[in-house]
Amino acid sequence: MPHAYASRIRPMRPDDLEAVLDVQAACYPPAMQEAGAVIQARLRAASASCAVVEDDAGVCAYLFAYPGRLGNVTALGAEFAPSPGADVLYLHDLAVAPRALGRGIGRALVAYLLDAARSRGLGASALVSVQDSAGFWEALGYRRVEPDCAQARAALASYPGGAHYMVRAG
Repeated sequence: MPHAYASRIRPMRPDDLEAVLDVQAACYPPAMQEAGAVIQARLRAASASCAVVEDDAGVCAYLFAYPGRLGNVTALGAEFAPSPGADVLYLHDLAVAPRALGRGIGRALVAYLLDAARSRGLGASALVSVQDSAGFWEALGYRRVEPDCAQARAALASYPGGAHYMVRAG
């Protein structure tokens, strides 16, 4: 008999937009919610690096990522600019709906995209932790790093609260 919380990870599709916006609204305050047009542009720019988790009730989590460069930070609300000479997978936004918390979905989603990135030659990853999530990311092997360039520091400052740039080597 299937577990009551059965879920599956799959690539994100354009028709997931409404469900992704619903998860975003459940997870972030209005100041951190990004517009549907920006989300659609991100999916077009990096569809191979965006995934969702579905459970019996529909999409319950998502992760937007793209191939980037170490030290670059995407500002809140900015479109993705995948780098031809990418050396990291930049994890921009991970959100798990409250109904799905405590099931390991966030960790599974990160592992899914990191495995795919390694198969494309990207062994490292980077992100901005928000909403006191640094402990979650540290448990996955990330460490806080101070951005070197002014542009990256300015992008980091676009996030409200104590945002941190974090990197994982492998």
